[in-house]
Amino acid sequence: MTRILKSSAISVFALAAVAAPAWAELKYDNNSGGSVLLYGQFSPAFQWVDDGVDTSSELVDNAHSNTRVGMLLTQPMGQGTFTFNFETALGLRPSDGVSQTSTPDAFTWDRTKLRKIDFAYDTGEYGKFYAGQGSMATDGIADLDLSGTTMVNYNGISDTAGSFLFRDSSGTLTAVSIGDIAPSLDGGRKGRVRYDSPSFSGFTVSVSAGEEILASGSDDEFYDIALRYAGEFGAIRMESGLGFSRKDSGSTETDDTFGSVAVLHDSGFNGALAAGSRDSSGDYVYAKVGYQADWFPVGRTAVSFDIYDGSDFVSSGSDSQVLGLGASQMFDAQNLELYIGYRTYEISDTSATSYQDIDSVLAGARWKF
Repeated sequence: MTRILKSSAISVFALAAVAAPAWAELKYDNNSGGSVLLYGQFSPAFQWVDDGVDTSSELVDNAHSNTRVGMLLTQPMGQGTFTFNFETALGLRPSDGVSQTSTPDAFTWDRTKLRKIDFAYDTGEYGKFYAGQGSMATDGIADLDLSGTTMVNYNGISDTAGSFLFRDSSGTLTAVSIGDIAPSLDGGRKGRVRYDSPSFSGFTVSVSAGEEILASGSDDEFYDIALRYAGEFGAIRMESGLGFSRKDSGSTETDDTFGSVAVLHDSGFNGALAAGSRDSSGDYVYAKVGYQADWFPVGRTAVSFDIYDGSDFVSSGSDSQVLGLGASQMFDAQNLELYIGYRTYEISDTSATSYQDIDSVLAGARWKF
């Protein structure tokens, strides 16, 4: 197993290194003060999972920040600025889609891979208005993080290996997945209208209303509101947010309340804390500590440890815990990040079922252009 881990990780890193020369910004200016920026990233990873009986290893695309391409049009208009942002994932095999019973194709693109078709107007004084497929007001509110290791460990637990199923004590697969035991409740991207207020002493309020327009057969509606704060206090930088979202599925309404805070000290020490509650099921607390340093001239090195503790998400009385370690190395001149992370997942409940722990390793690279 060690040999497989080593050879597969080396393959990912070597591929990324070959594909990562210094890259000039693909930006084109027009004669009226506007511009078009073309951008993207390549995010290959090696995933290894041990479910207590069998092991799985697969080349995947990191679901936290997947391979994608995009275009950003920016144009001054009146007293404000108009933007149009198109962005799509390329449909490579996602790390959160592999399981013991299913391995997605290496490449599959459909309309659900569209991330943004987003029109926005920033008034400059009265706030910013959005319309189209894009981030809801609470997108990212539960995941604020200044550690530099979010490619492998942050509050989005399911991104690493979320579809893998737990086994019971006899080795039989259950219906409970990693994604079931550790939701962050964070907002996502929908077809929506959104408004962001101007910043007042570091505070911003956002509201949005949207629908699921990319998945066929869904009439779900979403409404949310978020409060964000960003500021600096001497040697400490802080970001925080609090959000409330409602999902309306016909006769069923689901309300989520969640928030997070992240701090980074000039010394490199950093931390994050998040919590969330769903009215119809459970709640959780997430904590993370980390350290960043310029140990090498090529770029920043970051290491971190995190823990997730959840209750009642699988059933009444169930408890879930996830522990993780992560490390990241930046190569600034190449816009390249190499990373490796380990997680262990545990669940217990009041039923007669006893679940075996799952362990995972994710090692990969992200190259931005």
